[in-house]
Amino acid sequence: MLSGTFDQFKGQVLAEGFNEVLERSWPADAVLDFHTHPFAVKARVVRGEMWLTIGEETQHLRAGDDFALDRDVPHAERYGNAGATYWVARRS
Repeated sequence: MLSGTFDQFKGQVLAEGFNEVLERSWPADAVLDFHTHPFAVKARVVRGEMWLTIGEETQHLRAGDDFALDRDVPHAERYGNAGATYWVARRS
């Protein structure tokens, strides 16, 4: 179950040292092949569902679920048939 607001999430992650917070939305059935980011990520799915693959492990994430990635970790993303939205904090 999703709890909290974007502003609460933002306040929490800024206090943890993240320096950018935004909302990202992805269209239905979008697929991002393996890639990396030059920043660490902490995120909360707020709408829809997604699958996050790191190495051989895939997580099925739904609204209310959190996930995190360290900088430069190869991962792939796949979004459900209704797309997905998540709040994401980035730390350079």
